[in-house]
Amino acid sequence: MSTLDTPPDADMLIRIRAGDPDATATLVRRYYDECWRFAYGMIGHRADAEDAVHETFLRMLGALDRYTEQQRFRAWLFRILANECRTILTRQRRASRFVSDDRLARIPAEEDDKGKSMFGQTPEQLSDILQEALRRLPDRHREAFLLKHAEEMEYAQMADITGASISALKMRVKRACEMLRPFLEEKLYD
Repeated sequence: MSTLDTPPDADMLIRIRAGDPDATATLVRRYYDECWRFAYGMIGHRADAEDAVHETFLRMLGALDRYTEQQRFRAWLFRILANECRTILTRQRRASRFVSDDRLARIPAEEDDKGKSMFGQTPEQLSDILQEALRRLPDRHREAFLLKHAEEMEYAQMADITGASISALKMRVKRACEMLRPFLEEKLYD
């Protein structure tokens, strides 16, 4: 099915409200990958990211009666996801659980003939370094950074999701970059 043949989110939501399980599956497939990528970037643990995404879709289905067509569906869905990620992060802190060594989704990197990137690291090593750097950010900064740079959202969409002002989000992204830079320079240029 081409992009032109893909029904818009609003049409899918009408079908879901009418009880069409195929529409539910289609909408989940449409957003699953980007939801998982964001959740994993926020949480840093595969199983917890899976739980966050699963719970997000369940909550989305349970809250469809509160969704209004004036809202952008993607932003509404990501608001649910961001809240779920925050809940899981709070639970992790309470349990004082160490975030595991799972791999972030593979970073595309130009490699030399020995499988090394221009930084002398393999893509797996770069992924580990990036995940470690993201874990060092405060939750608010990590969330803003991932929404802006990983999900390529506009600040207005980010504000809808987080409830923060656009100026606050711009500052969080700027500070996240400032916090990431020294760590990444040390790891990549040593």
